[in-house]
Parts: sequence; C-alpha cells; structure tokens
Amino acid sequence: MDLSNPVETQFVINAQDVAKQFATQAGPIHLFSKINLQIKPGETVAITGPSGAGKSSLLSLLAGLDEPSAGSIALCGRTLTELSDKQQSAFRAASISFVFQSFHLLPELDALGNVMLPLQILGNKQAKTIATARLEQVGLSHRLHHKPAQLSGGEQQRVAIARAFATQPTLLFADEPTGNLDQHTGEQIIEQLLQMNASEGTTLILITHDPALAQRCQRVFHLDNGQLQEHTV
Repeated sequence: MDLSNPVETQFVINAQDVAKQFATQAGPIHLFSKINLQIKPGETVAITGPSGAGKSSLLSLLAGLDEPSAGSIALCGRTLTELSDKQQSAFRAASISFVFQSFHLLPELDALGNVMLPLQILGNKQAKTIATARLEQVGLSHRLHHKPAQLSGGEQQRVAIARAFATQPTLLFADEPTGNLDQHTGEQIIEQLLQMNASEGTTLILITHDPALAQRCQRVFHLDNGQLQEHTV
C-alpha cells in the first residue's frame, strides 16, 4: 500500500460521531461525544474553547495520534485505525506537520538540522537545500547554524514553522502557536504562518484561546461542555 500520497477525497478530515473518555479511579470522564467535523482541502479552521474543554485532545485525535473511544476519523481518505502502526507513522510523516506552543526543537541540532530532520526521515536527498530555502523563507538565513538556546522565542517558532512546511504537508496542526510569545512577536508569527499556509495551499487546523486570532481563519469552531459548534466568521 502506497501511503506517500493522499487518496482522492472530498474531505481531508472527516470525523463522524467521535467520542473520547478516560477511565479514572472516580469513574469515567467523558471529554466529548458525537463530534462531527468535515474539513475540505485548503481550508483554515480554528478551534476555540475554555481550558480543559479538550481542544488539544481533539487535535490529537484529528491528527491520528490518539484513537477515539467511539466514532471514526478519516484523514485524506484514510481511516488510520485500519492501518498498521508502521503504515500510520509513514502516513503522518508524509502528510501531517505540527507547530506547538513549546516549539519542540531538538536542542542538540542547529536551526538547519532541525528543519532537515523530517526530510531526512523521509529519505529526501535534497534535505539540506530544501531546509535552507525554508529558513530563508522565514527570514532566518543568518541563523542556520544557531542552536535553539541561541535563538529568541520568536526565532525558535519560525524554525518550527520552517520545519512544518519543509515536507509540504497536506495537513498542518498548530496548537496555541503564539502561547509562549509576547503579543507583537505572536502577531508576526501568525502573519508568517498564514502567509506560508496560503501560498502552499495547506489545510490548517489551529487551536487557540484568542478570538481575534481565530477570526483570521475561514471557519471557527467552539468546543465546550463536550460539544463542538461552528460559529459564523
């Protein structure tokens, strides 16, 4: 089975009656249930909601990093739970990227090495050339050989954005990407992220507490009390 390319489908994400619960000593916790979400290729989608509502848990489900307690999720026409662990990993590496609040850069690698890494995992022989171009795209051509500890928070997040787009993913998940940045730097990062996303035609799923940031997306959903509701932008 060739997992390097997504199959033809109307939706890049198709979640049907998805539920998630956790077992605790006090009994099961029902995080959410009956969630339905269909996202078309190239859409920008924000998911908002209060802390503890389950936004990051929902992101993990939508990205195939976790399995729902009930319901089904298809990514790019594939239901990942029907694939082996090896096939799931191959699919995610080729089709999905992430930008997190905490950057998640490897401290022992410089900026160039961090951006090259996902390309090297895919066996791309042009990894260095592509990674260099991506870092130039985010304005960090002068920081190629600086390690994360030598970079500001904004610079680290720009490295993370360059890394996310390096593999030309179909889906990009961004979980509070400005959460560790000051307002001015955060605004610059969002501009960078949205501009690159538009030019690449990537489907963006953005988790955020910021209503103004959510309004920058084409569609906005609010998760609260176990229900996901779409709001008019």
